[in-house]
Amino acid sequence: MGTTQLETVPEPKYWHLKTVLSEALDQDFAVGEILPNERELAARFGVARATLRQALEQLELEGRLQRRRGVGTTVAPPRVGVAVGSSGQGWPGESVDGWELVDADGAEAALPSAAVLKLLGGAAVAEQPVHTVRRTRVSHGQAVAAELLYVPAASVPGLSAIDGPAGAARARAVLRELQRLALEGQDRSVELGSARADDAKELDRLPGAPVLVVTTRYFTAAGTAAVSVATYRGDTCRLTFADSGDVEITHEARVAS
Repeated sequence: MGTTQLETVPEPKYWHLKTVLSEALDQDFAVGEILPNERELAARFGVARATLRQALEQLELEGRLQRRRGVGTTVAPPRVGVAVGSSGQGWPGESVDGWELVDADGAEAALPSAAVLKLLGGAAVAEQPVHTVRRTRVSHGQAVAAELLYVPAASVPGLSAIDGPAGAARARAVLRELQRLALEGQDRSVELGSARADDAKELDRLPGAPVLVVTTRYFTAAGTAAVSVATYRGDTCRLTFADSGDVEITHEARVAS
């Protein structure tokens, strides 16, 4: 990186700095390389550390940088291509989809949020147990998403205590019983969010890091049978919408300038 201070430009200084840093990442740094610390970078470019942080945050949002616990800020690899879903997709776990079971109804099972309870059916569901299945999505050997699947007890009446109190065996049992239902359809929404502490840990991110939250509602003729809340790494995934309305995550090649 050079030492030339930034000239006065009509655009915000942090935005101009972001462009300069992006060019430097293409020319001077390799994927996975650790950037100098904030104090050194700020001195090199003659900017305040607050301005530098704004530029680094923008580059992280664009997937150019990653903040890693205990390591620092590194140059991110190209975004990974992962298919999120299609109109023909069935129940979770029906086919090989890159998801790995982690747990179900463990000691740290997450309680459904008010928004999830509303999707599940509101007050009626709040009065009954809700099974929580944790899954992690892996692509190219890297964890790219963490999912919480919420299944009301009424959706899986055949589930018994002998299916296991917790863990992957319990998760498989919940999914098996869910698949006995006749799936009528599903709907999906996507929004930008911040990584919660548990998701950040699973995805090797810092709490509060930008993520993409994909919420899927699975329904039968009787109503909502399950809700999935999947948190995708915002720095490794790029979502696109096909003509059919399906959501996909496509690979984005990075070309050096």
